[in-house]
Amino acid sequence: MEQITPVALKAWLDDTSRDKPLLLDVREPGEFDICHIDGATLLPMSTVPVRSGELKPDDDIVVICHHGGRSMQVAMFLEQRGFSRLYNLQGGVNAWSAQVDPAMPRY
Repeated sequence: MEQITPVALKAWLDDTSRDKPLLLDVREPGEFDICHIDGATLLPMSTVPVRSGELKPDDDIVVICHHGGRSMQVAMFLEQRGFSRLYNLQGGVNAWSAQVDPAMPRY
């Protein structure tokens, strides 16, 4: 698993020569409703153990939460199950809103 900064993720998403990663948001639905990165897929942390089969182990997956702690735990869980192209968004959506999208609501 690698760490990825919000600025580096934004550059990746804007790079038309690269395949886009799966943006896996592991927060709760109420948090996701407040704010999320466009294109993110909601998969709450508590559901990951039973729903991880819906994910492809060879896909680029950026795991996202509020500040980066829950996403780190989910990334480590997935890594132990054979996922090899995992990225944890440093600082989560809070850092994304501060560094990339200041119009994004914060909580």
